[in-house]
Amino acid sequence: MKKLMPVLASTAALTAFASVAHADDMSMHDSGLYIGGNYGYLKVDGDDGDNDFDDDNDVWQGLVGYRFNEYFAIEGGYTDFGSYGSGLARAETDGYSAAVKGILPLTESIEFFAKAGQLWYETDYSVAGFSGDSDDEALFAGAGLNFKLSEQLLLNAQYTWYDTSLDADAASEDIDDTEFDSKFNQASVGVEYRF
Repeated sequence: MKKLMPVLASTAALTAFASVAHADDMSMHDSGLYIGGNYGYLKVDGDDGDNDFDDDNDVWQGLVGYRFNEYFAIEGGYTDFGSYGSGLARAETDGYSAAVKGILPLTESIEFFAKAGQLWYETDYSVAGFSGDSDDEALFAGAGLNFKLSEQLLLNAQYTWYDTSLDADAASEDIDDTEFDSKFNQASVGVEYRF
């Protein structure tokens, strides 16, 4: 029994040390800076069902964020929505965004996340031969899943909805309705790297 006590004490001490070391290693990436990039599909939908800008397109996105803990982060990004529309009405949009992001770990390797924020965007457009540009802002919301390949590298799949509109004020004398309400619906996949 006297020989067993040091072995049990040593085993308990090593187990406790290993648990603390593992917890420190796991929590090392629960907070801190991360960068990411997404590529996907953009669907532009007008509210009136007869919007000349309705189309689908590729979308590119670059992100930088900061995780305060495993449940909460803030995120900024740049998104290139590309060119969309019909022969008579074409537009090209890009913009910057800021968002708050809530994260819910589901398993050791899968996280659910939801985010909401503000998009500041610029659109260059051409409507029936009249060209102009428009600066505006919109709210957006999204949700998706992170898949951990390692503690630092993750893959994600997400869906984001933007409440956008286009005010074609430069062509207002020649077009009856210069306010085009369009929703941007983005489905994308991407990567995230945590420092």
